[in-house]
Amino acid sequence: MKTERRAFIKTIGMGSFLLTTAPHLASAPIEDLCFHDDDLLSLSSKLLKEWCNTLLQYQIKDKTQSGLFGGILCPSCARIHGRCPEAIYPLMFLAETTKDKRYLNSAIALYDWMETNVSHPNGSWRNDVNISNWDGTTVFMAIAIAESLISFGHLLSNQIKQQWLSRLKKAADFIYTNFHIKYSNINYPISATYALALFGDLFNEERYKTHAKQLAYEVLEYKTPNDNLLFGERGKGNDMVSPKGCYPIDLGYNIEESLPMLTLYGLKTQDSVILDAVAKFLQAHMEFMLPDGAWDNSWGTRNFKWTYWGSRTTDGCQTAYALMADKDARFYKVALQNTKLLKTCTSEGLLQGGPHYNSHEVLPCIHHTFCHAKALTTILSKGLPETLKKESTKLPREIPYGVKVFRDINTWLVSNQNWKGTITGYDKEYSFKNGHPTGGSLTMLWHKHLGPVLASSMNVYQLFEASNMQSDFDPNSISLTTRFQTRDGMYMNISDLKSNIKYNIYEGNIIFTTQSKLVNANQESPEDRAIYCQITYIFSNDSVSILATHDSEKTDYVDFILPIISPSREKYNLVSQTSATVQKAKGILEIKSDKPLKLLPMFPSKNRIFNHVPGMEAIPFAITNNTIEIKIRFI
Repeated sequence: MKTERRAFIKTIGMGSFLLTTAPHLASAPIEDLCFHDDDLLSLSSKLLKEWCNTLLQYQIKDKTQSGLFGGILCPSCARIHGRCPEAIYPLMFLAETTKDKRYLNSAIALYDWMETNVSHPNGSWRNDVNISNWDGTTVFMAIAIAESLISFGHLLSNQIKQQWLSRLKKAADFIYTNFHIKYSNINYPISATYALALFGDLFNEERYKTHAKQLAYEVLEYKTPNDNLLFGERGKGNDMVSPKGCYPIDLGYNIEESLPMLTLYGLKTQDSVILDAVAKFLQAHMEFMLPDGAWDNSWGTRNFKWTYWGSRTTDGCQTAYALMADKDARFYKVALQNTKLLKTCTSEGLLQGGPHYNSHEVLPCIHHTFCHAKALTTILSKGLPETLKKESTKLPREIPYGVKVFRDINTWLVSNQNWKGTITGYDKEYSFKNGHPTGGSLTMLWHKHLGPVLASSMNVYQLFEASNMQSDFDPNSISLTTRFQTRDGMYMNISDLKSNIKYNIYEGNIIFTTQSKLVNANQESPEDRAIYCQITYIFSNDSVSILATHDSEKTDYVDFILPIISPSREKYNLVSQTSATVQKAKGILEIKSDKPLKLLPMFPSKNRIFNHVPGMEAIPFAITNNTIEIKIRFI
């Protein structure tokens, strides 16, 4: 189905409006752009060119196709995303470094498409054509145009350059007039700090610079009191703390958009106060990177856009961590590990929305590619710090520290010799209910040889940002979060905002005990009575045990759902009624239960379920009993 869809999209262009599908469009081979003395820059240069060559394959080149010419067609969404002109900056960079005019022509055509389809008289650019009138994303388009003009404007004719400058001035005034610290989610005013700083120089207007500095210093007030995390990803809610004292925080947006933009502002203005604050923010957020370069946003407010490597419509963590790598040697490793993961998740020239898109034959949204191309372009264009710290070092979660508590998100991280885990009771919701999991759920379980074993998704997959999310066509798709739920799926313990979590360490084992109720999105119990649950997680170096109980009196009313992360290429075996194994690349994962394991319905041809958050397949086991004991181990 995936291959047929892509082939169809390319076929309709032959003789009509899609550009050439030649696999190698630039005259210079990818290797010629490599920075051979640095692993991060070398990998980034190869990956950037691979992505941009593929973007060219999906760009519409037929000038007779009014309204379509210049746009980049998405193979998954079968439309042109309104933000695709942000690829102008990466394309202009390649036009400069390869001297291949096809990149320049592509950038100019993208700009023309943007002006034809998403430009608005008030100076903004809309997020989408006829789908979304949201104009806050003007700031990202404006930064891409400004960076292109400043660094590569000499490639443009005087007429085109003046056209871009004139239009950018209107966008600059729109941002100056409308963006304030409470404009929207915190990523918007933070991005405006860098945009306005660029405009100040480009148009020689101090008012832009003054407003940029005001916003940057207001942002510093959005630091949580205990954990030094950036907050403000609140949706249409407010910044008030939750009943548990939690703040509105999304890891993905913070590390891939907000902190990179604040980094760029600090570096441009050489503001030591801002740069010191950014370094501390980056250290705090770095705690959530897994050893393989993945970002554990299993708990964030905008978790609905979480993918294993980051967030779907943001730029990437490379800008912040690579450009600040002189502050902390671990920052360079963060950027490198994540870029390696981006490469692993790239297939047929596009960044997939997660590690298992290919195995489940799900087409990737092209949004991921043109956004993340900007982060790689930024570090390649601006270069790494001269005093880069690159000595051998370990990421925080590579160290077996036991337990770290994050009070401002009611979340605990576990790290022993072999296992990494995340347990959360985070009760700050976004603008809708039943989004990120809570209830004392184990939202991430990762093994140093096996990778992710358990990984959460949204409680209920909802297209909250329909134009920025992919539809779920798997009829058997369910949440990937381990949980108790009623048979009809209406009531789940992972929806309980009032859960209680405690832990202790006994004889070297880390033991978490969580108490919750089965509730629906409105925090209501089933009609007959409340059903209470207790789930205990025991982390030893050899295994992770789950002891789960509930007090429902009804037989076959409550199931314990255990989705084991596994791409369909892996073989699994039901050894007995109570045990199963999964053959992983580096060994065997064993699951043993004291009660019978049953399999829930799966996508037939793949024998797996799939969820776009965080882009993974799983084997959905279910156990029906009031008392359950499960042991998961590597053999």
